[in-house]
Amino acid sequence: MSDQILHECGIALVRLRKPLSYYIEKYGTAYAMNKMYILMEKQHNRGQDGAGIANIKIDQKPGFRYISRYRSMKPQPVAHLFKKIGKKYEKAQKEGKDKFRDENWLKEKVAFTGELWLGHLRYGTHGNNSIESVHPFLRQNNWRSRNLVMAGNFNMTNVDELFNILVELGQHPKEKVDTVTVMEKIGHFLDEEVQSLFNEYKDQYSNREVSDIIEDEINI
Repeated sequence: MSDQILHECGIALVRLRKPLSYYIEKYGTAYAMNKMYILMEKQHNRGQDGAGIANIKIDQKPGFRYISRYRSMKPQPVAHLFKKIGKKYEKAQKEGKDKFRDENWLKEKVAFTGELWLGHLRYGTHGNNSIESVHPFLRQNNWRSRNLVMAGNFNMTNVDELFNILVELGQHPKEKVDTVTVMEKIGHFLDEEVQSLFNEYKDQYSNREVSDIIEDEINI
C-alpha cells in the first residue's frame, strides 16, 4: 500500500458467532459491548467529529425491534455512546432482575443485545459537521431483507453522477452526500435482487415463506 495512513474515519465490527446465552453464562456480562468499546476507544482520536454505533438482532421475531442505533457529537462521543447503552442495561437489570440473564427476554425487551455490532468514528474531511453526518446510516424498510446499515471511510468524486442516476430511476433522495448516495445506490440493487427472488417463488410459497427464502438465498 503506497498511500500514507492518516487520521481518517475509524470503523469497528463485532459479530458474535455463538448464542447470546453462551456469553452470558461464560462472562456474566455484556461481552460484545465491552469488545466494541475497546475497539472504538483505541481509535478515539479518529472520532473528533462524532461517533455512532448500530446493533442488529439476528432472527428477531416480528413485532420487536431488531436494529438499534445511537450517534453522538459530544466532546467524548465514544464514552457518551457507551454510557447511554450502559444506562439501558442498568435499567433492564433493575426491572428484569433474574430475566436479565435470559437471552430471549433480552432480545425482546432490551436494545443493543444483538449479535452484530457496527461502530464508526467520524473524522470529517468535508460536508457538514452535524449529527446527520455521523455514521452508521440506516435505510429502513418493513421487509427485513431490504434494510441496510452502512458506515464507511471514503470520499466520492462522482456524487453528482450517482445522484442523478437515482433521480432518473424515479427515486427522490433526501440528501446529496456521498454516503447516503452510495447507500441508496446499493439499496436500489438490493431491492432489485429481493424483488427478483420474490417473483421467482411467489407462486410456490406464501409471502411469509418467501421472505425467509429471500433472506437465505439473496446474493449480495
